Amino acid sequence: MQGGANRSESLGAGIVLAAGEAPVFGPGDRVRILTRSPVGHYRVPTYLRGKTGVVEAAIEPAGVDNEEEAYGRNAGMKRHYYRIAVPMTEIWPDYAGSHRDGLHIEIFETWLERI
Repeated sequence: MQGGANRSESLGAGIVLAAGEAPVFGPGDRVRILTRSPVGHYRVPTYLRGKTGVVEAAIEPAGVDNEEEAYGRNAGMKRHYYRIAVPMTEIWPDYAGSHRDGLHIEIFETWLERI
């Protein structure tokens, strides 16, 4: 399933997810890591901001937004982390290694946009 399709059917009959708890990205989706400069608590390396990659997997179960929780603003809303494959040439344009080389990192949903 790709492109924001309803992924809840893979969870089994009878499971009803709260708003925001179903993954919005799926394996194969192309994403950009947002370029933001928040003050305080954040978990995305600066050198990856603005870079593009491909979703390898949605990490289950959904997790609480740690950035918002750190400031008491989340009220328990859950979203997903995604394992993202970022090609080395995206990080270092002059990278001379194999085109298959890449960085694999888990990034929270609020830092990703579909491209």
